[in-house]
Amino acid sequence: MAKELTHRGDDLKQLGWSQQDVLRYIDLWDYRQRWGAINLEREDRRFLRKAEAALPEIKTYKTSVKKPIRQKSYYCRLLFFLDQMRRAEESFQTSSSSTGLWPIVLEEELRALDYFQPVLGLPDTLKAKLLIPFREELLSSLQTKFKVNIQNFEFDFNVSLDAYNASEKKNWKPLRDGVEKDLNLYPVISSEVISECRSFIRKELVQMIRKTFPSLAEFDKPDPSDEWIPESNS
Repeated sequence: MAKELTHRGDDLKQLGWSQQDVLRYIDLWDYRQRWGAINLEREDRRFLRKAEAALPEIKTYKTSVKKPIRQKSYYCRLLFFLDQMRRAEESFQTSSSSTGLWPIVLEEELRALDYFQPVLGLPDTLKAKLLIPFREELLSSLQTKFKVNIQNFEFDFNVSLDAYNASEKKNWKPLRDGVEKDLNLYPVISSEVISECRSFIRKELVQMIRKTFPSLAEFDKPDPSDEWIPESNS
């Protein structure tokens, strides 16, 4: 029970206590605050206990501060893998204007998260496992669709994950957890079809994010327009 900082005579009035009893309670409460309960007469102490027993408990509520989505573990994990990919691409022998398909997928997933703002609690993160095969299928279809515009490289998706988990005391799972096929295959797409490729990925990911996370079940906003940019990126 929270400590009372003032008497609760008004609460006793609302409970139907008489004006006389309420005033007696207030006087005894004030006296106890100044001189202590030990100096009250036995009958007065009994009356005060009776009055306080009749009062409803004062409940205290902890202020809940909602963590921004960009501080959520799921979001930060995607950023980690995106950063590793961008670093790796600097060493690839390819045009500076080309980019990997995986970074586009992760960029669009992060954009969708920024827009829809799912809670990313346990129900959401459990359902997010469905995104693993979804990404794999999406990448496979993109490699077929844009085959002539793709150059393949090798990239170890987990090269820095173990070291990062150990140093930061994390337990992040691999981005492609459970996947065994083409583990190090890293397709890079040429600049002339990046826009078309991104539009395709965006459309697919927006719908997948929207229907996958339980916390978005009542989300009634329209899908983000192509012009929408996350606030911190605008």
